[in-house]
Amino acid sequence: MRTAGPAGIAGTIGRQGSPSPLDAQEAAGILERTRASVDPELRRAVESLTGSMRRIARYHFGWEHADGTPATGNAGKAIRPALVLAAASALGGSQSVAVSAAAAVELVHNFTLLHDDVMDRDATRRHRPTAWAVFGDAGAILAGDALQALAQRLLAEDPHPASSAAAARLAACVIELCAGQHADTAMEKRSPEEVTLDEVLAMAEAKTGALLGCACALGGLYAGASEEGVEALDAFGREAGLAFQLIDDVIGIWGDPRRTGKPAGADLMARKKSLPVVAALASGTPAAAELAELYGLPYEAGELERTVLAVERAGGRDWAQSQAADRMSRAMHELSRAVPDPEAAGGLLALAEFVTRRSN
Repeated sequence: MRTAGPAGIAGTIGRQGSPSPLDAQEAAGILERTRASVDPELRRAVESLTGSMRRIARYHFGWEHADGTPATGNAGKAIRPALVLAAASALGGSQSVAVSAAAAVELVHNFTLLHDDVMDRDATRRHRPTAWAVFGDAGAILAGDALQALAQRLLAEDPHPASSAAAARLAACVIELCAGQHADTAMEKRSPEEVTLDEVLAMAEAKTGALLGCACALGGLYAGASEEGVEALDAFGREAGLAFQLIDDVIGIWGDPRRTGKPAGADLMARKKSLPVVAALASGTPAAAELAELYGLPYEAGELERTVLAVERAGGRDWAQSQAADRMSRAMHELSRAVPDPEAAGGLLALAEFVTRRSN
């Protein structure tokens, strides 16, 4: 395991390009082991559903094709459950006792994906049609609701002494996630000049940072961490989550669809006020004025390249990458409070490096 300290890791965040082979290999190993530990628990939970809910959930996780035949698709990267297990391990706890908590976090994450795809009208996820595009809006929404209920049941039935506190924290996180998603959709109806960077950063923390913070905190709870340690882990996850969202927004505009599994520029075409876009709009440059003009009207075919260039010329991409580096520096500070030993924190550091220097 790596022994680099938080400051050393923070210094690498935000650089363009992929993680170093060693970092990527370590993170890949963590994610692979997490999938091996958590997937059986996820499958057991999903199998307890009945009829169409089980079928939609199986399809969403990539375990089945739309016709119900077995599939070997991608169920996602497992970053959030990996954070649960890595946080428990960093504080000397056993990862095995935190598997139910890790599965609960992954179920909540997928609940949000099912709902977000409906609200955003995203037709593709993980290189195939989204659940709503196959089974309809109502089916996808209800399947998402079922996954959230399964998450709470996993914790309610978990005999671990931390399960009650974990369930309360996860429920509070879901409320924050919903508030963040509501803020995001409400912003779409406002004119570009009315939305501030502070608002969008707060929305991103609620939509993305909250669940990563919760994941880390749950790992701390299952390891018997102090209240201060749990809160520091939550803060680490929140700051890393903001960095994650910043990079995700950059990938959403400039990423390769062959790697992301999503159409390029979908958020720009939907006129979503992502972090790079709002930063560009606030730059006061001629490109910002051009972008505001574009965003003030519905998208027209052929405008995507012009919109992408306007965001970049107005500094949106550079700001997002710089802000991601700053957020990871803050995250490393919080992590050093919770886990002073850099070697013990190695798993969390590897995951932080992975999510902030990815390209898909």
